[in-house]
Amino acid sequence: MCSVDFTDTSLSLEEQVIADRIEELREQLGDQLLILGHHYQRDSIVMHADFLGDSFMLSQMAAESKAKYIVFCGVHFMAESADILTNDDQIVVLPNMRAGCSMADMATLVDVETAWKNILLHSGLDDPIEREDPTALASNDDKFLVPVTYMNSSADLKDFVGRHGGIVCTSSNAQGVLNWAFERAGKNGSVLFFPDQHLGRNTGNAMGIPLEKMSTWTPNQCKEVQGWKEIQNAKIILWHGFCSVHKRFTKPQIDDFRARHPDGIVVVHPECPIETVAASDANGSTQYIRNFVAEQSPGAKIAIGTEINMVARLANEHPDKHIECLDGEICPCSTMYMIHPAYLMDVLERIVDGEKPNQIQVPPSIQEGSLWALERMLSIKK
Repeated sequence: MCSVDFTDTSLSLEEQVIADRIEELREQLGDQLLILGHHYQRDSIVMHADFLGDSFMLSQMAAESKAKYIVFCGVHFMAESADILTNDDQIVVLPNMRAGCSMADMATLVDVETAWKNILLHSGLDDPIEREDPTALASNDDKFLVPVTYMNSSADLKDFVGRHGGIVCTSSNAQGVLNWAFERAGKNGSVLFFPDQHLGRNTGNAMGIPLEKMSTWTPNQCKEVQGWKEIQNAKIILWHGFCSVHKRFTKPQIDDFRARHPDGIVVVHPECPIETVAASDANGSTQYIRNFVAEQSPGAKIAIGTEINMVARLANEHPDKHIECLDGEICPCSTMYMIHPAYLMDVLERIVDGEKPNQIQVPPSIQEGSLWALERMLSIKK
């Protein structure tokens, strides 16, 4: 079983010393410092965050900030996006450089470029880069392949997407982003969605796209004739990627919760498999889940399918409600958990000493296309 305690949020003596030191350093840096914290971070990190949010909200905070130092308590791709969206005078810092994302690692630039070429070759679709304005609205006869990458991807993939007339999405705005992409793909066009197949499939399903119009692309797998026919018939081509945490939530877990709590409510993240999402009462981004829980009446029994730190925090924030994680054995996101308060204290110490520790710097050659894709995303209404 996971050792997360839903009720005891007190700090040990050592943790309190670190927490006190972090606050001292924050005071010294003043308005020069902005600390961003993702919902999946542990409480001992969240307590120091100026803003707590999902990747969409934190991207907006980074873009709007005037702080010189932006310390991103999240994972690598989030800090990359913050560096792309901020100006050259701002310094983005990741407390632990090992904090990555297994889902993001499932789609590499080499694999995506190979897939892109093969799909264009066998599908008869056109590359948006071939027209004067890659993001122009499509005409009735157009049939473009428009790339959409989830925020959970590397900067070089965001650059690829930006240069090919595509866009970035988050779990907050995926439906609006797909509508944007379809308007540019054309009636007979398609979208290549990566790296998370489940977010793409669940969003497409919610938009009324039949499952038979969604094909899955598995990197390095040879396609037979029938496979290419599926690609040619697809409205959305889904990359075979997934979140190792969210794929663990299942329909049997929901069935078990409902057997114990017939009047209970289930809310899950759209990175969960489609069977899990279909069996739930609601699904949405981490911020959506927070808002959903807050809106429920006192005494409500709620099962949540997302990362355990967030579920535990919601349980503490709403003691008038029964809140539990769908998977009783699930532990924290291993990469998010790499952001320990001691690492946060260390980078702040070094910033005060005049260093630029663990600075995330996206090369200018990659920043341009990435910025196009991210700015297109920020222009989309959820």
